[in-house]
Amino acid sequence: MSIPSPEEILEFLTQSPSPQTKRELVKAFGIRGDSRVPFKKALRALENDGLIVKQAGGGYSVPDAMPSVSVIEVIDIDIDGDVLARPAQWNTDIQGNPPRIEIMPDKKGHPSLGVSDRILARLERQADGVYQARTIRRLDTPKDRVMGVIRRQKNNYILQPTDKKARYNFDVAQTDLGGAKEGDLAIGELQPGRGLKNKKVRIVDVIGVESDPKAISLISAHEMGLREEFPDEVLKAAEKMKEPELKGREDLRDIPLVTIDGADARDFDDAVFAEKTDGGGFHLIVAIADVAYYVQPDSPLDREAYKRGNSTYFPDRVIPMLPEALSNDLCSLRSNENRACMAVHMQIGKDGALKSYKFVRGLMRSAARLTYEQVQAAKDGVTDDATGPIMDIVINPLYEAYDVLWKSREKRGALDLDLPERQILINDKGDMTGVKMRERLDSHKLIEEFMILANVAAASALEDKKAPCVYRIHDRPDPAKLDSVREFIEGFGLSLPKGQVIRSAQINAVLHQAKNHPFSHLVSQVVLRAQSQAIYHPDNIGHFGLALNKYAHFTSPIRRYADLLVHRSLIRSHGLGAGGIDDGEVAALEEKTQHISQTERQSMQAERSATDRFTAGYLVQHIGAEFAGRISGVSRFGLFVALEESGADGLIPIRTLPDDYYIHDEHQHALIGRNTGRVYRMGAQLTVRLKEADGLTGSTILELINDEGADIPGLKLKTPKPARRKDTYKRRKKKGPRGKRK
Repeated sequence: MSIPSPEEILEFLTQSPSPQTKRELVKAFGIRGDSRVPFKKALRALENDGLIVKQAGGGYSVPDAMPSVSVIEVIDIDIDGDVLARPAQWNTDIQGNPPRIEIMPDKKGHPSLGVSDRILARLERQADGVYQARTIRRLDTPKDRVMGVIRRQKNNYILQPTDKKARYNFDVAQTDLGGAKEGDLAIGELQPGRGLKNKKVRIVDVIGVESDPKAISLISAHEMGLREEFPDEVLKAAEKMKEPELKGREDLRDIPLVTIDGADARDFDDAVFAEKTDGGGFHLIVAIADVAYYVQPDSPLDREAYKRGNSTYFPDRVIPMLPEALSNDLCSLRSNENRACMAVHMQIGKDGALKSYKFVRGLMRSAARLTYEQVQAAKDGVTDDATGPIMDIVINPLYEAYDVLWKSREKRGALDLDLPERQILINDKGDMTGVKMRERLDSHKLIEEFMILANVAAASALEDKKAPCVYRIHDRPDPAKLDSVREFIEGFGLSLPKGQVIRSAQINAVLHQAKNHPFSHLVSQVVLRAQSQAIYHPDNIGHFGLALNKYAHFTSPIRRYADLLVHRSLIRSHGLGAGGIDDGEVAALEEKTQHISQTERQSMQAERSATDRFTAGYLVQHIGAEFAGRISGVSRFGLFVALEESGADGLIPIRTLPDDYYIHDEHQHALIGRNTGRVYRMGAQLTVRLKEADGLTGSTILELINDEGADIPGLKLKTPKPARRKDTYKRRKKKGPRGKRK
């Protein structure tokens, strides 16, 4: 039997309403027997050539196809009542015109949608290229509302937006203030009107005061629809909870399990223990707070936890997934207190391979609350009252097991990116006082490796029982993005193989080669930007970054709903008592994983914007000062620069660069002056002046202090390809009086 031609496969996928899995394609083309292998090779060849792409759920589609589930925005309701939409995230300059999306009514008609509303929808592509969308749920923060600070200008009031992308302020009539005062953080609702210099808003809610130290996190949280307060029924439900008895649980209280966390941690959801076994292997225990005991399916606590999806961490506070009565008390593994837990016993060989595992419900009593710095100091020979007595029975065995696990990690080729993390320093008043880079100690890596192993064991244990699982999946990088990485790193004398499916071990080999290079962090940054987004999904495609075939989050049910679902499935499939996953949850697992993947992205965005605001507010006192920096990103509208002293990111707008036509070369990550040959390349060092900083929006604007370019020494510039019109930008000199150039 002959296999279909590439053209036939592409035509089929183009006409398919949703991504097609390999199994669905085999069935559609009637592939049997000996034809399976060449058919799979044909699919692989099309994927390597970038003609088809694999979506997060494992299905194939053509590159321009929309994901089967997307966030879309209503743009019009036509005269016939049809509701039209477009993708919420769409760059016309890069992606061209957005596809036409028609929102289909449900049994009750359209769910009261209006222009600018955002919804999570399931999409199906029709033969004419139009998408039909069916609403999954409506998202918060309608587009016709604006958050900002009330300002008084003479006898008028305005709302100054907190969004750095906003181009103008909004007028507020005194009759529309709704009790808001100058300096209040408020929500304004756009009002109809034409021919006005500024649009008008009516204040519908006051959420805080600009001078409040909480304001920065409050703004960032509110932007993404995150709420600090819990409903009363949820708080009352949490307060009624009590610690369970030992009956039906394994007694782990005599095992010296310890928690190892940051010095500023408020909750402790994991504890570890290791002991050597015959043959050079280890018996490891990872114990996790038994959140499933307290948070039962479809209870008020469960419904609120699902809405939040995860905890969100700001520099000055946490918006938790669960109320503090659980997250900081009953589900926190405090030292010398009995706590309910889910634990996994794991046996590893001397090569670090996981040989066996057993999940139990237990009652534990943490032997010590330790910090990363404290444990590392003890390992390095400086013990204290807490670590000294447990060096031989706890700390040394943990490090010996870690050494075995780390060697196993390196052997399988998990990505080891050189990306330092900055820590915002906050004083008691809530003000930023500085920034420092977080030191990554072996004690951090130790806990990370124990947690990874427990997560692998959880996925394996669920597969053993053919039970539903929420996998943490990370797809392979897009071949086109890898081509860009390959082209860029060649300038550093590094290379990636061509014409084959890249494995994480091959990328990791490049990262190791770059370790001693002064621009190793830049290589890591370019590799990171080529990676796919890790998400949650009930179908497994493996985790590329960790080089693991199966992986599920099990270790943080206090702060991730995904882990709670994994706990429930383990409880049901392994007969561990009440609180297991129910049939309704299993049936809705795909929808739930889409939701929690979305809430994770919202939290990450809120955390980044809060960090930007704290840093910009800190820099306000340094406007006009000069700083050493490094180009951290290059775009068609300017250069992003990371300041070495604070780690702050600022923008140098392209309009402020020296006069020239600039070509944005994506492969070389550079802006290149067509006339002068002046180069501004990612990773290059330069000196800048701080021009503007706004803590309200998080915007930081920088300017060059000379007309020289900024390139990486010794890195040869390749002749840029002929630029399209949209890739070429002219920086014109400002005009003086009567149109004459200055």
